[in-house]
Amino acid sequence: MRTRKAALVGALCVGLSTALVACGGEEDPDAGTNGVGKLKAAVIQDRAREAARAADAVHLSGNVVSQGRTYRIDVRLRKDGGSGKVTSGDVAFELLRVGEELFVKADAAFWSRGGAGARPGGGPNPVPAPAAGKKGKGDLATAAQKLNGKYVKVPSGDPAYQQLRGFTDKNTLLDGLLGLHGKLLRGDHGTVGGTRSIRLTAGDARGSGGVLDVSLDGTPYPLRLQRAGGAGELDFAEWGKGFPLRVPPKGQTLDYGERLPAGG
Repeated sequence: MRTRKAALVGALCVGLSTALVACGGEEDPDAGTNGVGKLKAAVIQDRAREAARAADAVHLSGNVVSQGRTYRIDVRLRKDGGSGKVTSGDVAFELLRVGEELFVKADAAFWSRGGAGARPGGGPNPVPAPAAGKKGKGDLATAAQKLNGKYVKVPSGDPAYQQLRGFTDKNTLLDGLLGLHGKLLRGDHGTVGGTRSIRLTAGDARGSGGVLDVSLDGTPYPLRLQRAGGAGELDFAEWGKGFPLRVPPKGQTLDYGERLPAGG
């Protein structure tokens, strides 16, 4: 009788092997993963950055806090360009880059504020104001209506070009975002959007220098970044998933030559 009971208990233990606690033993949280959860924190970060750089494409979305203002970013990036939208309060603009050709698309209200250099409420803006065109100030309202809903080509010589381009440069943007500040610590296992992850914290266990979740399933891609000092949270998804990227038709574009039109 005892032998039969022992056999039944043994079978039950095997059947419950995937439970968190089964017959006195805990499940290995790294079982069936890519194994990076067992590595040192600095190595995990390096693997994640290498994976991000090697990927052909990514969808980046979330909030970034800069100089006291919150910016909503939703962009898809490829190695040869990208497209997406940046929003702050009631101001929004779209960006499209194909190779070295960069376009800004916005409504008349955006351009009437002074374009990419405007910031509601005053104060500095991390996106520099475009320089004045050859026509000077001109009729701002008329110019804004002309630009409404059009893809306006950003000249490579315009002061705004490099910084606006940065929103669509995959490796430059990710290299800047994925750098955590302070001593790295390997944190808890978890999930992000249904994908298993290992969490890295920087600065201290609470992540005062930033928190990064790295995928434990498949390639160790970054999944979520919480920026240091409460400066926003960003999600990374659709790694390697391609998307179309084309220069807009001529009927939808405007080219102002050497400089973008400026606001008042």
